[in-house]
Amino acid sequence: MDRNAKIYVAGHKGLVGSAMIRMLQSKGYANLLTRSLEDLDLKNQQAVMDFFQTERPEYVFLAAAKVGGILANSTFKAEFIYDNLVIATNVIEASYRSGVKKLLNLGSSCIFPKLAEQPLKESSLLTGLLEPTNEPYAIAKIAAIKLCRYYNEQYGTNFISVMPTNLYGPGDNFDLQTSHVLPALTRKFHLAKLLTGRKFTEIRDDIRKRQIGFGLTLDRSASDAQAEQVLASIGIKPNAVTLWGTGSPFREFLFVNDLAEACVFLMETYDAKNIGEFVNIGFGTDVTIRELASTVSSVVGFPGEILFDSSKPDGTPRKLLDSGRINELGWRPRTALAVGIRLGYEWYLSH
Repeated sequence: MDRNAKIYVAGHKGLVGSAMIRMLQSKGYANLLTRSLEDLDLKNQQAVMDFFQTERPEYVFLAAAKVGGILANSTFKAEFIYDNLVIATNVIEASYRSGVKKLLNLGSSCIFPKLAEQPLKESSLLTGLLEPTNEPYAIAKIAAIKLCRYYNEQYGTNFISVMPTNLYGPGDNFDLQTSHVLPALTRKFHLAKLLTGRKFTEIRDDIRKRQIGFGLTLDRSASDAQAEQVLASIGIKPNAVTLWGTGSPFREFLFVNDLAEACVFLMETYDAKNIGEFVNIGFGTDVTIRELASTVSSVVGFPGEILFDSSKPDGTPRKLLDSGRINELGWRPRTALAVGIRLGYEWYLSH
């Protein structure tokens, strides 16, 4: 990519999109194109087509999506499949129609079958049943992969897809109803630390400034007892936090800045014909949710007990990506898990 090329980052305010912007800027790309949801609804086909025809971006990073953890996926099934399908089809079609030189489509490791052989190879796609708790989202992401592939085959486009593992870091979503596991743990242990220290003013400020989900709110006039009751309803009590599931599933986590570096690396260096239908981007090792919770609580400084509610779902038993293909191309992650968690927590505190 030329440093003066016009580059559109779809979803620039999200976890991945904001990391893409930071990475591109750090590499000297100055002609970056963004639009907020208020200015451009990517679910509106005509608006997307008009935007692409007017602005004519040369390169596109498709990082816009409706995302969330097990609870959000299970609650908003129709929205997860519809929104993600429409966003992908609109942006990919408009990119083709307007002559975009290269597009990078961001997928998700949830596309793989629930019981696929570990670590997950790119060739495992569509070889078995999906995890039911995130099937709608996974189907939409699989459709986007296939769209890119078939547009390449029929129209000669250069649209590549990447499948990252679980992501975390600055810009994450900390709404406990819709967030993924790592930011949810970070916030729960932070609130638990405040509760253990009886810092109710800070608890009220946290819940008032940042959505907690589940329709729960607190204002400055709320009593300490009301604040404690709200936290107890989501498993946070003095000196103890209760988490969903058994803690036994394994998950792999990648710091979002590392993903952004990998995506820019691929856009600068490789074409669709060089990487195949898509390429995995992972850290290379995984941990159990129990181990993750212990690490997060240590970073946050919560001294209490970690409990598990086995009546709640665990999700897929294990999701570890085989990242051999991108490693062979010359990229490897830089950020250790504990370091990344610390950076994500510092961002949470400063925002």
